[in-house]
Formats: sequence, C-alpha cells, structure tokens
Amino acid sequence: MALRLYTALWRLALPLVLARLYWRGRTQPAYRQRIGERLVWNAGRKGEGEARKSKADIWIHAVSVGEVQAAEPLIRRLLESEPTRAILVTTTTPTGAERLRALFGERVAHHYTPFDLPSLMARFIERVAPRLVIVMETEIWPNMLAALDRRGIPVALVNARLSERSARGYARLARLTRPTLARFALIAAQAPADAERFVALGAPRARVQVMGSLKFDLVQPEDLATRAGEMRRLWGEGRPVWVAASTHEGEEIQVLQAHQRLLAHRPDALLVLVPRHPERFDTVAALIARQGLAFVRRSQERAAAPGEAVYLGDSMGELTCFLAAGDLAFIGGSLVPRGGHNPLEAAASGIPVVLGPHTFNFAAIARMLYEAGAAERVEDVETLGRCLIDLFDDPERRARMGACGRDVVERNRGALERLLAALAP
Repeated sequence: MALRLYTALWRLALPLVLARLYWRGRTQPAYRQRIGERLVWNAGRKGEGEARKSKADIWIHAVSVGEVQAAEPLIRRLLESEPTRAILVTTTTPTGAERLRALFGERVAHHYTPFDLPSLMARFIERVAPRLVIVMETEIWPNMLAALDRRGIPVALVNARLSERSARGYARLARLTRPTLARFALIAAQAPADAERFVALGAPRARVQVMGSLKFDLVQPEDLATRAGEMRRLWGEGRPVWVAASTHEGEEIQVLQAHQRLLAHRPDALLVLVPRHPERFDTVAALIARQGLAFVRRSQERAAAPGEAVYLGDSMGELTCFLAAGDLAFIGGSLVPRGGHNPLEAAASGIPVVLGPHTFNFAAIARMLYEAGAAERVEDVETLGRCLIDLFDDPERRARMGACGRDVVERNRGALERLLAALAP
C-alpha cells in the first residue's frame, strides 16, 4: 500500500519534475539534454549519446559530483581487476556526468537515472541486465529496489551514511522505509552510528556492516604537485591564500565579509572562492563586485594581479588542484544548514581545514579531524575572520594541522578493501 501511494505521488509529480529540468536548462543547457534517458525512451538504442551502451555487468548509481568522487577508487579497482568488465554509472545531475567523464573518459558508460516509476525502472533494468547494483551513500529509491528484487539482482548500499535528521524523516515513512531497506543485500555503513540508524529503520542487522568511508581511499592525480605549483604561480607564490570550497547561496557573502577582515590585517591575502553549483558562477561574480572587491575569474585564464583580492574558481574538476595549491581551506555548506561537504580532499593535501557549525553530512569525519587537531570550527563571520588571521599569523600551527590531517586520511584508509571482500560473493 505504501509503495503504491509513493508511486501515485511520483506520477502526479512527474510533469513538475520535467518542468523543473526544462527551467534549469535555461542556465544549464545540459539539464535539457538527454531527457529521454530519464524516461527510458532510448536506453539501449543507438543515436543519443552514451545511452547506446545498454548492457552492464555492474550498475553504480551516484547522484552527483560528490558521489562520483567517492566511487572513483571503487570503479578503478573494479576495472583493474577485470578490464573487460562493463560498468555503467547513473547520475541525476549533468555535473556528476561531467566529473565521471573527466575521471574515466570512455572506459565507463553513463546514463541519467530513470525516474523512480515501476514501468521505467523495469524497462531500464531489462535493457541493462546488471549482475550487481551498487548504490552510493543514501540514494534509496523504492521502485528501483522493488524491480531489482523481483529479478533477483543483488543491490549493495555502499559508503552508506544517515544523519539523525535524515533518519527522522525516513522514520515518518516507516511503512515504506522498512520493506525498502530490507531489499538491500548489503549496507556498508561508514560509521557505527550510521549502521545503528539503518537497523533502527528496519534494515536486517545481518546485512549491515561498518566499513568506514571510501572517501579516505581517495586517489590523488600523479601530476597534482606540478599542477598545484602552476596554479600557485598564477595566484602569487608569496601571498597568503585560502580556499573557500563548495560554497552555497547565503554563504559566499559571509566568506567575503570574513575575507575583508583578513584583508585589513593582511592586505595581500587572496581568497579562492569556488561555488558548489556552476549555474551560480555569474551570480557570485556579481556579489563579489557589489562588495567592492577586485577579482579575477579562472575562466579568464590569467594570473591574479596584486590588487585583486578574490580568485573565482568558475571551472569544473579543479577543486583538488585549488586545495593542493592553497594554504588552508574552508569547506562550504557548513556556515549555512546544508550539512557540509567532504573535508578529506583538503586534509589529504596537508592544509588546515576550517568548518562551520553545520557538518551533519560528515559528522564522523569532522569529529576525527577535530580530535586530531587537523580542523577548526567557526560559528559565524566574526569567528571565521579571527580564525583566518590567527592561522596566517602562525605558519607552524598551520603545518602541524596539515600534517595531522594527512595522518587522519592515511590511518583510516582500507574501506575499499573491506568493501571489495564483502562484494565478492
């Protein structure tokens, strides 16, 4: 009954969902492209992009950029262990698709995730015919799981995390959540707290295992040091540089105000501002201008002049390089209640991490970094500005924090090996 109601609501919402895709396509044309894939009009047919690649041994569902990045080490190992293995990755966003293409080129097929309706999922699964489905993090789609269950195809939820807030939401839909979670053959949770929340919601305890986070097994490009050095020369090698990574609406203004406080103390400081969503690049550029700060955009492909206080990272796929070239990093989504983004890329680069109060998406990782002395927590513009000044005044402390962050990453590697062993059957 609960699943039928969920499906009925999906059918009612479908015109609105399609309208939203079309609307977003005004600023991001990729949202209007390949819409047929989401309706499974063309899966397995020739003629529309990557959808011509129909069959896959393993189907991996990763929503967007963050999930694709988390899945990278797993995909690489799967390809290394069996180079002829056909892997299909589905995403819901064009940015996720772009990141997948940048990482793997033509080695991995891509398809936009079909809408979660029984007929669409059944048609898609019939055409793809996977032997195993791997779902990244917390993407729990009831009709997808029901269709796979009917065909006896095992599904693993990996790198699984569930915040207290999300768990409360799922608990309100217990009649739908409980049977849906029971369809996972494996739930590989990041932390014990995540595992207990899944069990409390109805996942069979025997199928829930704590394996750590795949994000600790991140793979940094071999040429990262060279690229970071080139980037640093564009910024000015002697300047204090901090990176505000993956920022959201309502957060950039706070970051810019904190930077103005730093500039009063360090006039040559440079802020590298990297908004989370590409469609907001122009909006953020206008915001910087309104604050009276001289700036340069990455897309201009030139060095930052001494009088330019902000470098707007309006490009895709370069955040890792920005972090490796910076002196410290603030991780966005944490000064506004979005739950924060992954701080481990910054920690792996050996630079201090600064986080706002909202880190519920990465609570366990944030706690590890705090306890190791690798991260600082700030509450608002005032404390962020003070933290920046203190850290730039103390290079030895920055070095200690950076070393501690690297150590946290190295000590917690191994989730990938544990996951591969669990998936082997």
